[in-house]
Amino acid sequence: MSRPGRPQAVVVGAGPVGLTAAHELARRGVAVRLVDAAGEPASTSRAVAVHPRTLETFAQMGVIDELLPRGRANRAFTMYAGGRRPVRLEADYSSMPTSYPYSLIAGQKDTEAVLRLAVARLGVRIEWGTRLTSFEQDEERVLLRLEREGRTEVVETSWLIGCDGGHSTVRKQLGLELIGESSERWMLADAPVETDLPPDTIYWAHTGGQATMMVPYAREGHWRLLDTAPAQDAADVAPGEVAQRLAAKLSAGLGHGVRVGEPEWTSVFTFQQRMVERMQQGRVFVAGDAAHVHSPASGQGMNTGVQEAYNLAWKLAQVEQGHAGRALLDSYSRERVPIGRQLLGSTRTATFLVQLKNLFASAALPVVFAVVRALRPLRRAIQRKVLGGMSGLRIGYPDSPLTTLDSYHYVSGVGPVVVAGTLPASCSRPRPGERVTAAPVHDPHAPGCRALHGELRDPRWTLLLAAGGTGPGDVPGGVAVTAAVQYGEWLSVRTVGGTPADGPAPLADPGASLRRALGLGAGCWLLVRPDGYVAARGDVLTRPALERAVAPLRPATRLAGEARREPGLVLPAPVPRPEER
Repeated sequence: MSRPGRPQAVVVGAGPVGLTAAHELARRGVAVRLVDAAGEPASTSRAVAVHPRTLETFAQMGVIDELLPRGRANRAFTMYAGGRRPVRLEADYSSMPTSYPYSLIAGQKDTEAVLRLAVARLGVRIEWGTRLTSFEQDEERVLLRLEREGRTEVVETSWLIGCDGGHSTVRKQLGLELIGESSERWMLADAPVETDLPPDTIYWAHTGGQATMMVPYAREGHWRLLDTAPAQDAADVAPGEVAQRLAAKLSAGLGHGVRVGEPEWTSVFTFQQRMVERMQQGRVFVAGDAAHVHSPASGQGMNTGVQEAYNLAWKLAQVEQGHAGRALLDSYSRERVPIGRQLLGSTRTATFLVQLKNLFASAALPVVFAVVRALRPLRRAIQRKVLGGMSGLRIGYPDSPLTTLDSYHYVSGVGPVVVAGTLPASCSRPRPGERVTAAPVHDPHAPGCRALHGELRDPRWTLLLAAGGTGPGDVPGGVAVTAAVQYGEWLSVRTVGGTPADGPAPLADPGASLRRALGLGAGCWLLVRPDGYVAARGDVLTRPALERAVAPLRPATRLAGEARREPGLVLPAPVPRPEER
């Protein structure tokens, strides 16, 4: 229990990752302090792409409507080589349903501005100019030393989250090593560009030995430019000369004259491909660039960090508020480290493809892309592969300790049968470990779809029960009612379709469109995590099935066979059969 004035969590770093962590902790009632060593918000933007899965996350957080007007939806990637346009890859999300089938091109400073307003509405004040100098922890607490204007403050808290970037103080003091390699020297620039090219796509232009990129901002005539082979003196060159060099490269690659105005901002940097092997030590965690640094080629850094902060925040809140044991926090590293490892691999490939620093590539590209342009199935396969890696929509947690595969039942001739550790081929999608929004639930005109997306903004877990089911022993509706009463602090129980007589809190679904999309027959159920991933599903909601699904939340210290359950984790008693009443 937190004492008055004592923060339950301290987040270090007020970039998009730290802001997400602070927002989600505060939204769940956790007292949080958010500190940043900088004196004020950044006025420039390194990250500019907000990918579909992050847009889905921002929708769950309730900030999407403020962000969308600040950006430009991008649905294509167009490649030029030697002045010829070999191919334009259109966005194809047909195999990855989402309400946001595009990447939003928005400056990081705009994303941060939206998130700052959101945390302020929740009562979180960003403490600028406040530097973490050291910390120590034990089983019960973390003691921090914060320095501001020459004064040192000692702060006690339950949890510390380091979102303090690639030079993270938190990571260094934990002794977590970034493992990997240094890589290439690139330059970013934000500048006005005079061109006849429509700003409806990202452009990649190969000049005969190197490549440049142009990304259109929502602000008319302004672009993010990326030079994969800047001159060695680029960091010391006057803005006017930088503009001339960029204009010459783009004109050579695109095959027509392009005029680049004086950049508003430039950054020459050597990026690295490195990550930590774990993201937690005791009561201290790292997220975002504090845990991994990599190429900006596919725009994954900010997006991955936001997903990590969202993943961690709901788990930490559930533990801090007594609804789960500390073992739940172990799933943070177990889920996110493998994704970080995959990210390094995909960004390494993207980096190679973006720069293509050889003359052979210049000669071969027109031939290769002529084939891609001519063969539609090949082009669609490439589009889906590229988008699948960038969008975040295919990220899932099938191997997570929170994913229960043995809750699925099928009805055989002798009654319900548990298929341990696997799922029958007939198991509907979304399957455990997948986004619930991987189902076709994105029709804005369908009341059921609208109701589901509204439900996903609830910070709790969600149990969805399709109305009308009966089963052996416990009646699904009765199990749902009891679960709603016992777990209401951390679990939202909704009956999809039907009336209050069918179960608690009916979720409108006229025509059963939502139930069809989710593959829910009468009495079937889905358990959805607070971050929108399916933890378990089954075709008969029974007390034992629900008990297995929530078992990962129990404290690991409970003795085998012990009847007592921890507060908030008590499972409902069986609903008496009519003949037993």
